[in-house]
This record gives sequence, structure tokens and C-alpha cells, in this order.
Amino acid sequence: MEYLPRIADKILQDKLSYRGAVLIEGPKWCGKTSTGRLHSQSELDLSDPQTLKEASMMAGIDGKALLIGETPRLIDEWQDIPVLWDLIRSTVDRRSEFGQFILTGSAVPPNMDEVHHTGTGRIGRMVMRTMSLWESRESTGEISLSALFDGKTGMTGHNKFDIDRICYVIARGGWPMAINLPPKGALMQAIDYYNAVVNFDVARIRKKRLSPEFAKRLLRVYSRHIGYQTPLSTIQKDMADGGSMPDIETVGSYITSFKDIFMIEEMPAWNTNLRSKTAVRSSPTRYFTDPSIACAAMGVGMGNLKNDLKALGMLFENLCVRDLRIYAQAIDGNVYHYRDSAGLECDCVVSLHDGRYALIEVKLGGESNINEGISSLNKLEAKIDYNLMPRPTFKMVLTAVGSYAYQNAEGIWIVPIATLKD
Repeated sequence: MEYLPRIADKILQDKLSYRGAVLIEGPKWCGKTSTGRLHSQSELDLSDPQTLKEASMMAGIDGKALLIGETPRLIDEWQDIPVLWDLIRSTVDRRSEFGQFILTGSAVPPNMDEVHHTGTGRIGRMVMRTMSLWESRESTGEISLSALFDGKTGMTGHNKFDIDRICYVIARGGWPMAINLPPKGALMQAIDYYNAVVNFDVARIRKKRLSPEFAKRLLRVYSRHIGYQTPLSTIQKDMADGGSMPDIETVGSYITSFKDIFMIEEMPAWNTNLRSKTAVRSSPTRYFTDPSIACAAMGVGMGNLKNDLKALGMLFENLCVRDLRIYAQAIDGNVYHYRDSAGLECDCVVSLHDGRYALIEVKLGGESNINEGISSLNKLEAKIDYNLMPRPTFKMVLTAVGSYAYQNAEGIWIVPIATLKD
């Protein structure tokens, strides 16, 4: 299979130049190990059961022996032997050299008591997600997020995606193995991932017996709340569905498990300075790492999505959030959500570390929807106190369909997702 260049490749190479080690975290099957191998000179593969058994024994005898090899040395699924973290930290200190180790993992260690040092200053962290449309070579990339932050104007783009194609990439997801497969095989990748997680991975990571059926039920309910700041108590009530209500601690424990294996990635709220005294909601927004997980959880495919515009709109928003997170990470940024007590919201706020930020609304398309998005952006901008913070670098309505990407007469960008890149 052809290896498609990843944005994570560039980020990893940069981090290795000034860190002793780099930890790549993200969902299984997203390509972390492949990216690590591109930059590694030797490997310890703990995903292999026999290797893990032998390495676990060696860790109790002479753990430092596991770190011997050409550098940077890749340690895949390092979290299965958590003591490696402190051994790597001390080795980095002793060698005083950059680019010593690459750690990859699809889960947070279940027992952090075995980890005694945060790794601050020695081990850099990066999250690797499934592939964006630009990485899968499906976006034209004519509109660059970094160029917009640099103030570039005059960019235009031609969108080749119709609604059928949007439904397909949502249901297929950004799984590297799926990108070059025929549609039937490609669509099965997300379903296989979903089944593997609920039937095996959650229980393995949490080190206790968990119910696959309960996990499936919870993920199905969670899928209906994509893009909302739904309280845990509401998800708990929705799970009752006419039957007995589950314990809220149990619901919370499962959601924590899904976060720990990077299946769920919620979006934090954006805190800003407003002229008004309107209370800003601080609850995180519910999202999956990839929209195809929600499709698998709900049991919907391309045909279902096309016939249910509400569900399509929610899942398209999740697709846009995935891509924006990947592109923002490439330029040292993060993605947030804004909602206040007056009901005003902004789907995505891309905020860079240097203080620049952009306001982005997500809409399927169509003139009335785009105008609605523009109105929301302008209302939020009018509330911001520019004595305390700068104006947004740009405003954008991100769409599913529409023939062109362009900047309108007000200076707001109208951009189909399949024309965007980092």
C-alpha cells in the first residue's frame, strides 16, 4: 500500500529536533506506527504478544536493556509496560541528546501509579488522528489555513465534492487502510474498528470486565449528541430508553475509557473577553475522533445519511472538526467551541499560540444556511471586547457542497471542506 505523507510526519520531525523523546498518541489504526517507523532506526514492537511477554520479564530484571538500539528507537504500544516511561526519561537525561526515542500508543496507561515523572522538558507529546481530506489527497488544498492566518487574500478554489461524496467520506472515515480500497472494503474499516474496540479494547485497557453491549448502547446514544454540550446526566437518561436507568458513575467510567483509547475527543470551550456580561458556557462539546465511528455506532451508511439531513449535518460537523484539528496542530493551534447563555454559538474557534484566532461556522451548504452562518459570525464578533483582545484574523463558513471557495464582499471566507488544507 502506498504511504501517503502525513502532517504528523512534519510535526514529529520538528519535535525530535528539540526533545529527547516524542510520544505519539491516537486511536489504533490511524497510522502512528507507520509514521514512527519513517523516522526510527530501530524498533521494539510491544504489540506482538511474544515480544511483550519477553519484554515484560526483562523490564523486571534490567529495563534499560529494552532501550538499547540505534536512535531514534521506536517503542510501539509502550503503555503495556508503563515503567518504560521513567526509564526513558532518565536515559534522556543521562545522554543529553535530542531525538532518542519515539513512543507510540493507542491508550493511556491504566495504572499511572507506575509512572513517577511527567516527562516535562524531556518527552514531547503529539496527538495523531485519522487522515484529513488533504492527507488522503481528496481535498484540492487550494485554501490554506496557515495562509489565511498570514493574511493572504485572493485565494479561490473549485470544489469537486457533491453530497454523495460527502456521505461516503463521512461513513468511510480517515483510516489509512481504507483510503485506497474499493468502497465496500473501505466502509468496513470503521465497522471493524468499532467492533474491535467495544468487544476487546475497552476491557483490555481498563483491566476489568466491561460489557460490550453496554458499550454499544452508550456509543449509540453518544452519537446522537455530536456537536452539543450534553450533560452526562442527559446521556444517562437517554440510555434508559424505557428501561432501567444505568448508574451515572458507570456511564462516566465508560466515556473515560473511550477517551483513554482516543475514540472520543471532546472539544473544550473558548474563553474570551466580551463586551456584554453574557455567561459563557464552559461544558465541552461531544465529538468522536472520526465521524465514521458514529456511523458504525448508529448503524447508518451512505444512503441513510443522504435521507437524514439532521444526522448528516451533525456528522459533517464532526468531519470538519477532525480536519480543522489536524490543520491547526500543524500551525501550533487548537480548536475550541463557543456558546453563551443567550444561545449564540460558534462551531469552531481556531486559536494559535501567538494569540491570533479565527471564527468558523460549519454548514452543509445552500445560500440560506451560509447566510445564517455569516450572521452568527458577525454577532459573535460584535460581542468581543477589542480593548482586551485582537479582532479575529478571519471568519469562515465551512461547507460540504458549493462549487467554489472564495472571499465574499464582507471579507468572510466561504470554503468547501474539500478545498482546505493546513
